[in-house]
Amino acid sequence: MMKQAITLYQVDAFAEQVFSGNPAAVCVLDRWLADDVLQAIARENNLSETAFIVATENGYQLRWMTPEAEVDLCGHATLAAAHVLYQHLGVNEPQLTFFTRSGELKVERSEQGYAMDFPATVPTPVTPPAELLRGLGMDAKAVLAGFDYLLVLESEAHLRAVNPDFNAWLSLDRRGVIVTAPGEQCDFVSRCFFPKLNVNEDPVTGSAHCQTAPYWAMQFNKQTLMAQQLSARGGRVHCQVQGQRILLSGQAQDYLLGTIWVPLSTTPSAPAVDDHSR
Repeated sequence: MMKQAITLYQVDAFAEQVFSGNPAAVCVLDRWLADDVLQAIARENNLSETAFIVATENGYQLRWMTPEAEVDLCGHATLAAAHVLYQHLGVNEPQLTFFTRSGELKVERSEQGYAMDFPATVPTPVTPPAELLRGLGMDAKAVLAGFDYLLVLESEAHLRAVNPDFNAWLSLDRRGVIVTAPGEQCDFVSRCFFPKLNVNEDPVTGSAHCQTAPYWAMQFNKQTLMAQQLSARGGRVHCQVQGQRILLSGQAQDYLLGTIWVPLSTTPSAPAVDDHSR
C-alpha cells in the first residue's frame, strides 16, 4: 500500500511551560484527506484534539477532531495551529484567518502569547436533566446551557472536590459539562468534562471559555477576566468579552516534532467550511 509522510507537531496550548496546558496535535496538509483517514489519525494520536490545516488563497481551512468525532469549535487546538504557522512555517502575517465550522476565526500574536477572536455564547438558565445532577454528585448554585451544560458551584474548593459519574453524563444532549466557580487567585476557575467525546476531563478548554467568560463578565460587571482551568495539568486563559465576540489569549510550548505515515487518500473529504475562495 502506498503511503504518504505528514509532519506532525504536538504543542502544549495555554501552557506557560511544557507538560502543562492542553496538548494538541497539528497536521498541515497540502490537500484534504478522506474523513476516515483524518479520524484515524486523530484516534491514533489519542489526544483530546488533532487540528488539520489546509492553506487557501485567503487564509487557512481548519478542522478539529477528537479520537471519536469532528467538533465544531476547539480553542486550544486553534492556538496550537497558530503557533505552528508562526513559529515553524515562517508565516509572518499580522493576523491569521481560519475558516471553520464555526465561521471565520482570527488569531494574532499578543502580549499573552496568541489572541484568538471567537464567537461568544451566553449560557441561559435551564431545568437540569436528572442525570446531569446525578453525575455531579453535589448541589449546583446555578445550571445553565450553551453548547455545553454549565454548572456553577459556590467555591473553588467545591470545584476541586468534584468527582463525576461519567456514565451518567454519556446520554446528555449537549457536547459536555463545564463546572465553574469564583476563583481564589483569579476571577473564575473551571473544569471541563466530555465523556461523550471520549475525553473524560479536558486539561484546558478554549471553547468552554466562550461560555464561562460571558457568564462571569455579567456576574462581576467586568469585561476582562483571568481564568484558570483546574485540571491535573492546569492552564491559564486571558478572556476579554467584546459583545458577541471574545478574545481568548494564552501561550504555547513545543513538545514534539515528528513524521507520521498514512495511506494515500483516494477520496478527499469536502470540509464543511467556507474558505471564501470559490
